[in-house]
Amino acid sequence: MGTGNNNRTGKKRRRSGLSKWETNFKNFKFRFISGLTLIAFSFYLALAFLSFFFTGFADRSKFDIDFWNFIRSAEITVENWTGKLGAWMADTLINDWFGVASVSIIILLFMTGIKLLGAKIIKLSHAFVHAALITIWLSVTLGFFFINSVNDQYLLLGGAHGFFLSKWLNAAIGWAGTFILILVSLTAYLAFCFDWFIPLISKPFRKSSSPAPESEKPETVVQERHHTQNNANYQSEKDTEIQHKQEAHVSRPGTTVATPPLHQDETVEKEFEPENTDRSLEYTGDDDLELKIEKAAREEMLDHSEGKPLGDYDPTLDLSSYKLPTFDLLDDHSSDSGQVGEEELISNKNRIVKTLEDYKIEIRSIKATVGPTITLYEIVPAPGVRISKIKNLEDDIALSLAALGIRIIAPIPGRGTIGIEVPNSEPEIVSMRSIITSKKFQNSKYELPIAFGKTISNETFMLDLTKAPHMLVAGATGQGKSVGLNAIITSLLYKKHPSQLKFVLVDPKKVELNIYSKIEKHFLAKLPDEEESIITDVQRVVNTLHSLTIEMDERYELLKKAHARNVKEYNHKFVKRQLNPEKGHRFMPYIVVIIDEFADLIMTAGKDVEMPIARIAQLARAVGIHMIIATQRPSTNIITGVIKANFPTRVAFKVASMVDSRTILDSPGANQLIGRGDMLITQGSDLIRVQCAFVDTPEVEKINDYIGAQQGYPSAMMLPEYSGSESEGTEPGEVDLSKRDPMFEEAARVVVANQSGSTSLIQRRFSIGYNRAGRIIDQLEAAGVVGPFEGSKARQVLVQDEYELEKIFDSIR
Repeated sequence: MGTGNNNRTGKKRRRSGLSKWETNFKNFKFRFISGLTLIAFSFYLALAFLSFFFTGFADRSKFDIDFWNFIRSAEITVENWTGKLGAWMADTLINDWFGVASVSIIILLFMTGIKLLGAKIIKLSHAFVHAALITIWLSVTLGFFFINSVNDQYLLLGGAHGFFLSKWLNAAIGWAGTFILILVSLTAYLAFCFDWFIPLISKPFRKSSSPAPESEKPETVVQERHHTQNNANYQSEKDTEIQHKQEAHVSRPGTTVATPPLHQDETVEKEFEPENTDRSLEYTGDDDLELKIEKAAREEMLDHSEGKPLGDYDPTLDLSSYKLPTFDLLDDHSSDSGQVGEEELISNKNRIVKTLEDYKIEIRSIKATVGPTITLYEIVPAPGVRISKIKNLEDDIALSLAALGIRIIAPIPGRGTIGIEVPNSEPEIVSMRSIITSKKFQNSKYELPIAFGKTISNETFMLDLTKAPHMLVAGATGQGKSVGLNAIITSLLYKKHPSQLKFVLVDPKKVELNIYSKIEKHFLAKLPDEEESIITDVQRVVNTLHSLTIEMDERYELLKKAHARNVKEYNHKFVKRQLNPEKGHRFMPYIVVIIDEFADLIMTAGKDVEMPIARIAQLARAVGIHMIIATQRPSTNIITGVIKANFPTRVAFKVASMVDSRTILDSPGANQLIGRGDMLITQGSDLIRVQCAFVDTPEVEKINDYIGAQQGYPSAMMLPEYSGSESEGTEPGEVDLSKRDPMFEEAARVVVANQSGSTSLIQRRFSIGYNRAGRIIDQLEAAGVVGPFEGSKARQVLVQDEYELEKIFDSIR
């Protein structure tokens, strides 16, 4: 029992010790100090090694002294630059260990140190494995080549390890065997660890391809044509010509294809005149040619199979000449910008400190961070001061500074300070050009990057709309809401190709977004029967939103078939040619729906608009459909609970009251903004104050003119058909079979042949819209071909064969 308890106690101690080490390594300070120590030690050791090469001969007699006596005695001195400890470590690691290869220990110490400091390098486990292999190999190699100079040198280049191991190998397999082993081990290491090594050493052994046999030219032609025609089949005449040449080519390895067909046939007949028909004798010495012939035949089979492509699908090839907008289309407004002087900063600081002192509030420090329109003063209160007491002085500080828009953040999340935001007397204009040209935006890897402007700390603020995934923008009239929408659209236009992104623009005011009609054939999407791409009529908005829900359902169906969780995975599979377009698969661009004045739609259409928006917001994120709705009336009857629940990312410009701020952000603050693009952004947690980038209407016009002047698609992207009066569920008895669809009979035969009564089957087989396929299914139900609607299941087919189906046709004709 006693032994068992002791074992358990020992295990607990070891576990507690390990847990302490894990806790320490999670502490940034511990990792920083450890990393700094390892880096410093690696430099010390490197200096000791370097000095040892020059001073080791003078110090060699002192290394025979006992270590403790060597270190302890002050009378013993060495020539090494790092003193006795460095000299002893250098002698031990080089002469007693691995020789010059011990330098790897210094490299590993340095890499571990910078890894602890947070640098991103290769995995340490990989580095240790490679270092161990190289160290052992180099030690043995140097020991082998310098084995005869051991007694004459103070420096063992291979160390004791390399000397004794090479000596043992010489005795076991001789110097020739040892030399071969060294070469083979090096080759094996390089071949196993580096992909480029095998092709490099095998290159001299390959048979030169020049001069190339004329018979290989058809193969080259096929490959070149295949590369230059993306997603297209070869022309039948060229296939016939290539096939004819390949057949002549296979018939005899030495046949010359470049000659005319008549001479080619005569040559073939001549070469097949010998009576010896033994294939083994015929192809003797022509093994390489025979292999190439088989390869050509195999490639011909691949080319004539089900259209298997050679490379990845590129959705941008349809508009391969499209160029992103240039930076010179945007104006630089920095010349009109103001700057905060040192006098203003000191004056505001003194007034803040004086106001707090008047209320017996002592502070320990104050710091100012100057932003484009706001300066953040961070204060650290003395111990014992209640934060709420400072928070309640918001109006008093605003009075002392004679400024509007004072906002107190108590405390600032993650900093342990209290922030006081004070507007600058001369705010700086944040130009859209400075945001677009910033490294943060240009190097962004976001799928849908939106650059709003600059934060208080003068950093470019960006977010990924795919992570948002929907956005609510609200603010009073004239506070920068329309400029914010232009900044959102401009950000996306500067990053995405027309094949990757489409906009659905809803503008009840008819003037805000009309400027984007010039890029209809590049970036816009609309219903098939619509003339204008910018939607202004309320009924058209309702139809478009319902059409988007149909598009959403179709995309989910495609994701289900492709076994993909989201549109990014689906498009990756499609690009890699893992999905067959003949089975309904297609490349899915992102769709961004922007509704400029949401309040007007709610007032006129109500639930007809709110419900499809809520459904899209709940489900459409995974299939690449994202919504941005804007309103200047942030009341609870406009921004309802359903809307707020599905729009976690919210942007608030200046509003009139705290109630409006709470309606938008669920917290006050937007009522204390200063206007002119000053805004608060939340993604469900903290509020971030941002000065929106300014993009003027002439700049937007120039961008749209630049894009519109380039070659576009034949039309805007067509959304699925939708007609509320026809697609709303009609009873079978109400269907007029005298007005059957022209495809009714053909669709009925397909349904009976497949014994599957689904709308998607008809839609896919006849390449028609969702609504038309739905009407045909209703007509089939009324005719008694299929059963009633059963939710997500396909309808039951009531007709078993075509004979019975013909009777139904005769009865309704």
